[in-house]
Amino acid sequence: MAKMKAILVAVDGSDTSDRAVRHALDLIEAGLAAELHLLNVQPNLGGAISTFVSKEQIDTHHREEGHKGLATAVEISKKAGVAAKVHIGVGRQGEVASDFVTKLGAGLVVIGTRGHTGLAGVLLGSVAQDVIAHVKVPVTLVK
Repeated sequence: MAKMKAILVAVDGSDTSDRAVRHALDLIEAGLAAELHLLNVQPNLGGAISTFVSKEQIDTHHREEGHKGLATAVEISKKAGVAAKVHIGVGRQGEVASDFVTKLGAGLVVIGTRGHTGLAGVLLGSVAQDVIAHVKVPVTLVK
């Protein structure tokens, strides 16, 4: 397998997200990629909320929540001796991930999944399914 420029890991601070980071670090250690990028996507708080809350407050909220979602992934990367680049996006997860894949030239997306299937998966939706539907590079799901 040829070495790719970057791996993008979508993170949210959960245990499965942390496992996805560890998997990506294993791939980097094996020499399959040069860069590790960590992405946390925050939901858009526009619409009615923006009528009552300033753009600066919304931006601050997204930034603070994004850093919370990135915290454990950054720590895991530091302990592994890898300087990960961090990103916070706002919007629909799959669309934002796709934009970052293109912008960064990532050759792989790694994402943790809780593995909901059946009715639970339908009712809860799936961030992983949304990412798969939007990105044009391989996606590795880590359970």
